[in-house]
Order: sequence, then structure tokens, then C-alpha cells
Amino acid sequence: MSAGRPARLAVGVVSAGRVGAVLGAAWDAVGHRVVATSGVSRASVHRAETLLPDAPLLAPDEVIRAADLALLAVPDDVLPGLVRGLAAAGAFRPGQIVVHTAGAHGVEVLDPAVEHGILPLALHPVMTFTGRPEDVQRLTGCCVAVTARADDEAAWNVGEALVLELGAEPVRVPEQVRPLYHAALAHGANHLVTLVRDCADLLDKAGVRPAERLIGPLLSAALDNALRHGDRALTGPVARGDVGTVRTHLRELDRADPELADTYRTLARRTAHRAAEGGLLPDHAADEVRAALDDSEEHR
Repeated sequence: MSAGRPARLAVGVVSAGRVGAVLGAAWDAVGHRVVATSGVSRASVHRAETLLPDAPLLAPDEVIRAADLALLAVPDDVLPGLVRGLAAAGAFRPGQIVVHTAGAHGVEVLDPAVEHGILPLALHPVMTFTGRPEDVQRLTGCCVAVTARADDEAAWNVGEALVLELGAEPVRVPEQVRPLYHAALAHGANHLVTLVRDCADLLDKAGVRPAERLIGPLLSAALDNALRHGDRALTGPVARGDVGTVRTHLRELDRADPELADTYRTLARRTAHRAAEGGLLPDHAADEVRAALDDSEEHR
């Protein structure tokens, strides 16, 4: 195999979840061949039929035995046990490339397979997946975290080549920082969805509709500004030190949804900290905001 461009590979996908089916289809589209996949749930079987129509559904160990490139696309907590089980079953063989997509793990989790002579890689696409055909196109231009053993430059190159074939951008993420890397992404992407849906639900509760149409341009601009300008993009009553408005917000939120009001307090404290650290909010104003948050919490 060339370190610059992988040879055409027989790909086995365990399993046909949202990520596995899409990555398998993407590699198939650039000349590799998905020879088998696994799936038990109705949704997985449907994804396999849609995205990997020529791949038979087999048991996971049979999928691995049929593959030159074995893709383990299972949840983070499932991966260690799966690797141990497949290794114990003798499913791996020398020379195989074994890739997993679990964001929180590096390649150490593949050590039971390494004992069988495989090349271990962790490839984590920095993208949300629906498991639909359009995800294949969305891979183009996204970043993919690549992790290999620190002393194996050839493995790093293979991982990067597999990513480049998808039209994506490889980013090297060392083993020791994978958990923090994944925590950062989950905090941003997952909690962003929660925040947006809480915003929409509050507007709907207030009778202001359609909430999504109302907030779409605002939130898109806020995200764009945050990415372009960093903390300078901060705006609103907390960043301005408008304590009276903050108190009004908390009064209304405590009435509408006390749990959500607690979330507002937590994020407002964080916003005040960032605004003060960035020189946008004078220290005395930041202290006044924090005092208002504390006072509202004590007297709700």
C-alpha cells in the first residue's frame, strides 16, 4: 500500500448505523468496495439497503474476516467490548486496517486487535450524521480527526490518505487529548442544539410563531460572528452590563420554566466571565451582573 494513496480495499462495516453506513458509502463511491456490513435494528437494515445495497448483512466477526479495511462504527462505550470479543474470536488478521469512529477514544482501545498484526486507526468526522444519502456529500470539506500510534508515521499517512479520498480535511489529534477533544465538540454541538430548542420552545410558549423562522437568521449570524470574531461577538444584556434586563429575564424564566432559568444563570455567569476577560465588560459591571444572578437565585 502506498502511504500517499490507499490501494483499492475490501471494506467491512460494523455496523450500518448513521456513521458507518455513510462512511462505507463514501469510500465505496471513490473506488473501494464494501463487501459486508452488520445490522440488527430495523433502521440499520434500512440504511444498509439504501446506502450499501450490494453488501450482504453478516455477523460482525464475518464482516471483519471479509475486509481489508474494517470499520468499527459503534458507540464509544460499546467499542472496547466489541474489539475484545472480535479479537477473542480470531476475526482479525495481520495486515488489516482497522478503523474506529468513536470520538472519545484513540487507538489504544484497538490493542487487542493490534496483537493480531492489524494497523490501528481512529477517524472521527467532525460532523453530525442523519444516516441519509445527503450525508455522503456533506463529508466533502468537513474535518476528520486522525489518530494513530505516535511512532507510526506510515499509519498517520494512511489515515490521512483515507480521509483525503473523501474530500475531507484530516486533522491530527494525539492519543492523549482525544477525550478533551471530544468533550469540546460535544459541548459545542450537542448543547447548541439544546440551547436552540429551548429558545424555540420559549417563543412557542409565548405564542410567538413561527419560532424557527424568527430565530434562524439571528442564530446563524451569532454563530458566524462567534467563529469570525471570537469574544468580540458577545452582545446582549449580560455583555453590556444591563442588570435590570437580566433581572427581568430571570423573573420571566422562573415563571415559565425554572429549570431553564437555572441554565440561563449558568450561561450568563460564563458570558460575564468571557466578556470581562475580553475587555468588553468592566469588572464592576461584571460583578453587578453576578450579584443579580446570585440574588435572583436566592429569592426565586
